[in-house]
Amino acid sequence: MKKVLLSAVALLAFGFANAQEEEKGNGGFSKGSMFISGAVSIDSEKTGDAKSSGFEIAPKFGYFVTENIAIGGKLGYESMKADNGFVDTTDRTALTVGAFGRYYMTPASQFSLFGEFGVDYTSWDNKLADVQENEIGVNLGLGLSYFLNNNWAIEATWAGLGYTTNDNGGDGADKTNSFGLGADLRSFGFGVIYKF
Repeated sequence: MKKVLLSAVALLAFGFANAQEEEKGNGGFSKGSMFISGAVSIDSEKTGDAKSSGFEIAPKFGYFVTENIAIGGKLGYESMKADNGFVDTTDRTALTVGAFGRYYMTPASQFSLFGEFGVDYTSWDNKLADVQENEIGVNLGLGLSYFLNNNWAIEATWAGLGYTTNDNGGDGADKTNSFGLGADLRSFGFGVIYKF
């Protein structure tokens, strides 16, 4: 009886340890997976009487519609203020809405390379000049993700190709059009994502 009881306990312990190992896993995405990431930043600087401060919050959400393709959106808010000790020199806020699509090469693996195409619309409110600017940006980039466990991954992204157009407040103002190729391979962005 003692041997049967010990064998049952050993079998249960082995089954529990095996279930924990399977639950831990090594990450990866599949159809129906969802993830969140984004940006949060706060900065402040003071030199003599001059000072500046700002913050940004920009959550990003993605959903896998197939095994390899994820689509998603982002919403961001940014505020920047500065003065030179006598008068305000900057007082701007921005609201950004964006959409993106990603293609993952090996989504179910712990490590995967992906390409991303994104479109953003940003409305800048320059309170000092009483001007509202509208900006549209399109970008194409590369990235890779590495899962630390089943839910948390580290991402590295490279901006790649980008185009933006800004109306500079309209009302006859000249538009600013910018095109860039991020050929500087030292310019990577790093982040963390949570899969649920």
